[in-house]
Parts: sequence; structure tokens; C-alpha cells
Amino acid sequence: MRHTISVLVENKFGALTRIAGLFSGRGYNIDTLNVAPTQDADTSQMTIVTRGDDATLEQIVKQLNKLTDVLSVEDFREHEYVDRELVLLKVKVDSSSRSEVMQITDIFRGKIVDVQPQTVTVEITGDEGKVDKYLSLMTNFGVLALTRTGKVALSRR
Repeated sequence: MRHTISVLVENKFGALTRIAGLFSGRGYNIDTLNVAPTQDADTSQMTIVTRGDDATLEQIVKQLNKLTDVLSVEDFREHEYVDRELVLLKVKVDSSSRSEVMQITDIFRGKIVDVQPQTVTVEITGDEGKVDKYLSLMTNFGVLALTRTGKVALSRR
């Protein structure tokens, strides 16, 4: 089962390394990891997506709370949250497929950020399901390059 965890950490050298080390040292995998400073320059917010049963997740949360740079840990399985992911992808197009790619992108509320004679570059944001559905439609045209941010999340409370 996939779990989303939010970790507020002190913005100090080595904090990310210690957290990644906790996961690798115990054999836990990180599916996605997103880290950025908060409105307070002294702290950073990490969103971690990992897999495991409830007991594994409880162990991860306990171990994270023991790390010195960690200020708080929020396990999103306990309450509602909002999540989004950003994807940039380059899609192969020709004169006949360009308009169809643009229409599908518009339906998904994506944004064309670059147009070249044989490619378009698209920015799409949304929850994981929306992003995956859009990407599955674009594979028919030919995805030449792709990068994903991974999930970012905030509690609704």
C-alpha cells in the first residue's frame, strides 16, 4: 500500500541525507521525494511517498520523529489532504497530430509551454490519477522526454 508522509525539517546541511539514510538503512523504498523551503527560510517541507503495510508506516513515522533535524511528521492516512504533481513532457507531433495533442492538453487543463516543428512541450498538474491518464493518452503520439516532480501534499485541516 502507498503512503504519503509530510516531514517538516530544519533547513540544515545533511538533513535530507539523514532521512534518506533512515529509509535505505532499514530497507524501505521511497517512491517519490519532494523537498523545498517553506515560507520560513529556516525550515523545509518534505513530501515522501513510500510503500508498506500499516506497521511499516508506523515504524517509519517513529524513526523519523527520532531524527534531530525533524520538527514534525504528518502521516496523511489519518486525515484528508490535497496533493498535486507537476509533469513536463515533450510529445512528438506532426501537422496532423498537433491539434489533437493541443485539444487533449486543453481538456486536461494543461499548458503548452514550447512549440517546435516536430514537438510540443506540455506542463500538466493534478493528482496522480489525472497525470497518469493524460500520460497514457500521450503515449499514442510518442513521448520523447518526461520529468515528474513527485507528489506534494498539504493537510486539509
